[in-house]
Amino acid sequence: MGSANMSAIRAKSLKMGALFIDLVEQRLSRFGFDIASSKDESIRGSQVSLVHDQGFAIMQALIARNVIGDFRAPNILRFGFTPLYLRYVDIWDCIEALEDIMEQKEWDRPEFKKLTAVA
Repeated sequence: MGSANMSAIRAKSLKMGALFIDLVEQRLSRFGFDIASSKDESIRGSQVSLVHDQGFAIMQALIARNVIGDFRAPNILRFGFTPLYLRYVDIWDCIEALEDIMEQKEWDRPEFKKLTAVA
């Protein structure tokens, strides 16, 4: 079994978060997404939060596509970057899915707006 260098893992996590932020700004700002997390890597940690008025429905549409994030009321979508099992292509795929969900207004489907209890 190999060992993992913690500084390399942290560096990759920061790069993944920075890539996600850059792609959100480039490709998703036109849909009303704002970045809630600090852009300062030293305080951001391994997750990035976005703000959108339709955050809950958007996250449900993502989950239906097997892109797993977290939603926090009233309008926060959270994405974690764990470099031991995520790849850079996964970030690109997430952005592609978000862009498609917004362009197709997939988030507006009734099944994605239905609030359910957390089990």
